[in-house]
Amino acid sequence: MKRRFRTIHKLTPSSMPPHRLNLKVGAIIMLLRNLSIGQGLFNGTRMNVHRLHEHYVEASLVTGSNRGRTVLIPRIKLSPSDANIPFTLNRLQFPLRLAYSMTINKAQGQTFEKVEMHLPQPVFFHG
Repeated sequence: MKRRFRTIHKLTPSSMPPHRLNLKVGAIIMLLRNLSIGQGLFNGTRMNVHRLHEHYVEASLVTGSNRGRTVLIPRIKLSPSDANIPFTLNRLQFPLRLAYSMTINKAQGQTFEKVEMHLPQPVFFHG
């Protein structure tokens, strides 16, 4: 039984955070779901971790009109939308990912003070 759970824990569909999320105070994180658009809590919002609790993460927004505001991010039920697995996968976890780096798609529309890019291959093609 333990072996099966280890295998399931290794599954990380693209629309879900990793099974084990290692956060520390001061870490830069990104929200992976729309929680409250009016409060600035939408997919791609970047935050700075202030405190870690068992059922929620306390963080401050680092972008947007709500910049500096402290928010609480709860664990929520997550299900992958694009997984090719023969069973239903549900996890109760934080909809967060470390965000010291992010894809070009996630960065679109955001404002950054500094940017460093690593582009070993062309990223845009005609077509």
